[in-house]
Amino acid sequence: MQIKQFEDKNLSHYSYAILSDCEKKIILIDPARNTKQYHEFAKENDAQITGIIETHPHADFVSSHLEIHKSTAAKIYTSKYVDAFYSHEVFDDGQTIQLGKIKLTALNTPGHSPDSISILLEHEGKQKAVFTGDTLFIGDCGRPDLREGSGNIKTSRSELAKLMYHSLREKLMNLEDDVIVYPAHGAGTLCGKNLSKESSSTIAEEKKTNWSLQEASEEEFVQNLLADQPFVPLYFPFDVELNRKGATGLKESIDKIKIGETIDETTTITFDKTLWIIDTRKEQDFKNGHLPNSINLMEFGKFETWLGSIIKPNEKFYLVCESKAQLQTMLERTAAIGYETQVTEGFVINGGIIKEEKINVDEFKDHQQNYTIVDVRNTSEVKEGKIFKNSIAIPLAEIRERVNEIPTKKPIVVHCAGGYRSAAASSLIHAQLNGIVKVFDLGENIKQFL
Repeated sequence: MQIKQFEDKNLSHYSYAILSDCEKKIILIDPARNTKQYHEFAKENDAQITGIIETHPHADFVSSHLEIHKSTAAKIYTSKYVDAFYSHEVFDDGQTIQLGKIKLTALNTPGHSPDSISILLEHEGKQKAVFTGDTLFIGDCGRPDLREGSGNIKTSRSELAKLMYHSLREKLMNLEDDVIVYPAHGAGTLCGKNLSKESSSTIAEEKKTNWSLQEASEEEFVQNLLADQPFVPLYFPFDVELNRKGATGLKESIDKIKIGETIDETTTITFDKTLWIIDTRKEQDFKNGHLPNSINLMEFGKFETWLGSIIKPNEKFYLVCESKAQLQTMLERTAAIGYETQVTEGFVINGGIIKEEKINVDEFKDHQQNYTIVDVRNTSEVKEGKIFKNSIAIPLAEIRERVNEIPTKKPIVVHCAGGYRSAAASSLIHAQLNGIVKVFDLGENIKQFL
């Protein structure tokens, strides 16, 4: 038997392949949009993918369950409560899948969503591992506030928090102590609030260290779970519904996107001025020259999260990159959240007519009162302490709708905690204010003030 963990670092997502060596068959759990890695694993082991288990309709990424089913005839298993639109077999409490000497048993573990399941793996009759989806993470448990407006069953966050309390205590904590815990997400996901950087653990270790498994009344647990949850990106409800339906194959979908000619400062081209341009080039290249109405969402960092937080589901946009290779990569990353169908056209770009002035850091240090400072960190970060006493706090996820709250009598300086979010926010503010005031990105210089 083999358990292979795959990681998508951009989305802090873990997916799994369970291989029966004796039968040469593979069951996948919560596969990512790009199927290449799973087919390569099957080929390396001369094995066949025969099943895919979805622990729930994911909110933060698009699963490839339907594409894999169509290409391999593998069965899709999921809870009846999902009310999935695709062909599937129901997999709920007590139902099992046999794979050679491996037995997989469904455990209904509502809490993150009303239709969440975990999967207990037994090998030769002994409990070995549990795949917990977004129910139990390493150091945390799944947030309960994502299904109030999406999915087949819409449930209040307080009701889901109560269900989580019982799922953890009556299902998962009752497993044997040495059972390995394999979650669907790690640190950095927005599906929880305080995850460990570890990619696996054991039931015993989580009982010792995970706050959500400590002794507490239901009321105390619910109060703690609901407190200080991170923001919900715009794309989350959209992905829940897309995963319930099943997404089109990755290549098939990307191949439909129009790819335009390479653009430089001498190129004459007509854009739809009502659409945003998502420019994924490095910060300095962007500031040296970009197109009007552009937002600088760089390739490194949480591109998918911020794309799906700024651009609305079903809202069209342009995607521009520094090379054809980067364009292909960024189209695939756009597709990871199901936004590839919203790309009106993709381009390679070598410059543009809009320039952004570089901030004089020494001048800013000595005369901060001469600037309007905008802090685009998340609310939880600001609660821990402001970096600049008189700054205005508007999280990046809200900046597009709240630009009118920013005074324009002084030059504007935008900061975050490291430079990625301030690059995005400053470019967005710059575009929306259209030159009526100077907008500076403090960028990585913020480290001088921490």
